[in-house]
Amino acid sequence: MNREEAWALLNEYNKDPFHLEHGEIVGKTMRYFAEKLGYGDEADFWEVVGILHDLDFEQYPDQHCIKSQEIMRERGIDQRIIHATASHGYAITVDIQPEHEMEKVLYAVDELTGLIGAVVIMRPSKSVQDLEVKSVKKKYKSNGFAAGCSRVVIQRGADMLGWSLEDLIQQTIDALKTFRP
Repeated sequence: MNREEAWALLNEYNKDPFHLEHGEIVGKTMRYFAEKLGYGDEADFWEVVGILHDLDFEQYPDQHCIKSQEIMRERGIDQRIIHATASHGYAITVDIQPEHEMEKVLYAVDELTGLIGAVVIMRPSKSVQDLEVKSVKKKYKSNGFAAGCSRVVIQRGADMLGWSLEDLIQQTIDALKTFRP
């Protein structure tokens, strides 16, 4: 599956501009990490997984990471994509644990990109370009801020990768800086 096919499938099941933008952001973030972590030859695959990770969320929020597996299987989509996208719901909606480094990155950055996006909106510059880790950490500690972004999942993702929270935040900011104003 290529990026265009993934994007078309995401648009088939999602109409809300927020969900579409989130898929695009996570896809580009995953591409960045593929290249940074030495998986450049798999960057397209990582991006497709990022685009499709919330395929079922808008229409089937109570079956998130469950219904998407069914949809993708019916379409004959590569089992690696199905496993990777489902694994980001580990310990939330499914028992499919992230195994590959790519799956662990997806698990960690999905929620974190949302938190960073919320921080950026609150900044006078409205830009990620001048964002520092300490600003994200300050908002991270405030459970009422961007309450839908699970701090438990973000921390668990950093732990799975063997990275500090600060390193995960910095690397995700760096990723976002490559394509966001």
